[in-house]
Amino acid sequence: MSKHRTWRQYLLEKLSTNREEAIDYIQVALEEYQVDADVDVLLLSLHTFVEAQAGITELAKRVHMSPDALHKVLSSDKAPHLDTLCTILNALGCRLSVVPLEDGKMEMETSSEDQRISAAG
Repeated sequence: MSKHRTWRQYLLEKLSTNREEAIDYIQVALEEYQVDADVDVLLLSLHTFVEAQAGITELAKRVHMSPDALHKVLSSDKAPHLDTLCTILNALGCRLSVVPLEDGKMEMETSSEDQRISAAG
């Protein structure tokens, strides 16, 4: 009889055994977030990446947070602050970097939140 797994179980296994694929996975998630600003997908991808690479408990130790606090960050309905994202990625041996857009075009779309920030500043 064959062993049935959920997609998430398969993904976690794949990302935990292949670091290069795990890095590609989180890179694509961050790139897609820049395009569609879907916080839920970003956080689910980040949570999956964390689970596959270290686990919540281990990463929480590395970043000096409680597992509950880290889980709350990864389960929020808001994107993590840049310093929090960098801390998490650094603890997993990664970092954010800036690269030019492939097509060389600069798109300056603003969300309503961006407009509120500029109006308040």
